Amino acid sequence: MVMPEAQPRRHALLALFAEAAGLFAAVLVTVSYSLLLARHTGSVLTLWIPNGIVLGALLSVPRQKWPAYLIAAFLGFMAGQAIGHGGVLGSGFALPLALGLSNGVEILIVAAVVRHVFPRIAKDTRFLLLGRIALGSGLVACMASALLAATVLRAANGQPFWTTADWWFRGHLLGLVIAATLTLVALLQRRRMLGLPGQRLLLLRDIVGLALVTVAVFFQARYPLLFVVFAPLLYVVFHHRFPGLVLGIAIIALVTSIATALGTGPFQLIVPATPERQAMLAQIFLGVLCITALPVALALADRRRLGRRVTESESRYRLLADYASDLVMRIARDGTRRYVSPSVKDLLGWEVGDFMDYRSELIHPDDRERVAAAAEELWNSGKPSLTQYRLQRRSDDYIWIEALVRIAPSPDRPGEMELIYTGRDITEAMQAERALADSEKRLRTITDNVPAVIAHIDANERYTFVNGYVREVAGQTPEEMVGKTVAEIRGPVLYASLKPHIERVLRGETEIFEYEAEYGGRHHYFQTTYLPATNGTGQQNGFYALTTEITRIKQAEQQLSYLAHYDVLTGIANRRFFSEGINAAVRHASMAHSPLLVMLIDIDHFKQINDSYGHATGDAVLAEIATRLKSSIRKTDLLARLGGDEFVVLCDDIASHEIAETLAQKITRAMEMPIAVGAHTLTVTLSVGAALCRNAGSVDALMQRADEALYRAKERGRACYELSVTGV
Repeated sequence: MVMPEAQPRRHALLALFAEAAGLFAAVLVTVSYSLLLARHTGSVLTLWIPNGIVLGALLSVPRQKWPAYLIAAFLGFMAGQAIGHGGVLGSGFALPLALGLSNGVEILIVAAVVRHVFPRIAKDTRFLLLGRIALGSGLVACMASALLAATVLRAANGQPFWTTADWWFRGHLLGLVIAATLTLVALLQRRRMLGLPGQRLLLLRDIVGLALVTVAVFFQARYPLLFVVFAPLLYVVFHHRFPGLVLGIAIIALVTSIATALGTGPFQLIVPATPERQAMLAQIFLGVLCITALPVALALADRRRLGRRVTESESRYRLLADYASDLVMRIARDGTRRYVSPSVKDLLGWEVGDFMDYRSELIHPDDRERVAAAAEELWNSGKPSLTQYRLQRRSDDYIWIEALVRIAPSPDRPGEMELIYTGRDITEAMQAERALADSEKRLRTITDNVPAVIAHIDANERYTFVNGYVREVAGQTPEEMVGKTVAEIRGPVLYASLKPHIERVLRGETEIFEYEAEYGGRHHYFQTTYLPATNGTGQQNGFYALTTEITRIKQAEQQLSYLAHYDVLTGIANRRFFSEGINAAVRHASMAHSPLLVMLIDIDHFKQINDSYGHATGDAVLAEIATRLKSSIRKTDLLARLGGDEFVVLCDDIASHEIAETLAQKITRAMEMPIAVGAHTLTVTLSVGAALCRNAGSVDALMQRADEALYRAKERGRACYELSVTGV
């Protein structure tokens, strides 16, 4: 029979066992996944997730549960090692054991430091301080575990010490920051991790949008578009706070690590694109994301905490008559204090009697003139005044006071007016505002230096935000653009091409497109992404525009296309261009039953020119022949150099063999005039083999007839043409 007092204990043990089993499964899966991914792709681990999961779990439970959690995590690690490395027995037991202990040291250092400073983590936690403590202890812990692991792996496998310590430290630090934050927020928020009721679909939509953008960036290796990820991530953080932060970072980290391991994504653009370099760049990218987004989320959380504190202070003001929790004073026109609330003791450390006499020296020297001017203005205008200044405590340190002062009739001196002063301590709020301002400044610095124009355009097509990079692209300043419409900034011609994309994005569609524009007398190519923007209630309030200049890429594509289809020496079509053209011409001729004329052209005794005068002279001769041939044929004919001293002309719309002979004669006569190259005058002749065919059947058959005709022309003594006519 189970005793009544034993029943709750049994339930508690079962609950602890279930929690430990869940942690065991999470560690097993993540260790196996990381090791198997690295093993089968031959890549370096970008981030190590298991330690972050264990750390987040420890910080969410009392210390009494830590031993059970650590044992479960260790067993999960050993089992994951067995799966990831093909079996513990095959790889030895001592090495996984030593590495497991190294991971345990790392986890315990961070958990102990954070729990010492923050016995509990709740809504009123100072999140910016928590972030600094966690990051500092994480750096120390990862250094310690990296040195231990490097020593173990060097002794066991002879791996390079500092190389091992380097990738271990980077991967573990990123894993702690990302996975620990995700786990802790998930365990504390629980169902709220999926968004507040009524906003879960919005969170899902924004997370899916972020995932799609990240996948699009990483599963292509043509353009360096990593910066595109920042805008949707910050959007998710601003709109969904911690759930948006951890889900967004987790998705980006997952896509980044998989793409890096598979050897795809923008990191392929580096040369040489080694797995080690790609892993390092992936870690730097994820680190920059965390450095950018995490302070924003922490500052927003602190701001919300301070906002709640301000609300509580305002409710206390309504009860000042009974409790006087803030500093309340009545001050006469000559500065005499007729009443000081007892709260002055708690706020400033002064006794009421000590504070009754006016003492201007207690105001910070930098604020005295401003406070005096505000008081004078209040007496002159009669309007209430809200002033923030620093006031010295009895302990000689300063605190920030926000003083609301208004003029009111004296309750005990008829006909006389006096100041009613209420002051409260806003030191922490000022510190948080400074931190938020610093964070916003860092964010603005980042957006202004991202090599893309980032803008927000409202539903009326007016710019509400433009980053500083627009100066580099368009020569305009953000101040010149904000408040104006897209039509006013871009002009009627360009706006007409942008308008369809704007209409679609305002309907909620994401638009990615390219366009051309003239700026500063130069022709530019741009790639633009339009992303729908919504406010906190989920209503669309315009869209974001991310524009990247791709002029150099387009010019490179055009140059590559030219080099692929034209001969560099002569400027006429090359073999590839001719092959595409003759294939298309034969297909068209077979359908229309029309004749085609092909003329193969050889330069007679060209080798002697190269041998006697050099290849430079030979190149000049080739260029001159190409020029004369081009002037001898029709504009609709295709002239190409097949290579060496071989040229070819493709003609359609040839009604008779007489026209074909006329064209062949013009080509041979084109060389009647000698060619002058420097001090040399060279007489050059051509041998032409022409084939005029209707229903040639194939390109090979047509070229074969022209080649046979060229052979006959050479047999006749060269400097002539031979025409083969079939079916005409």
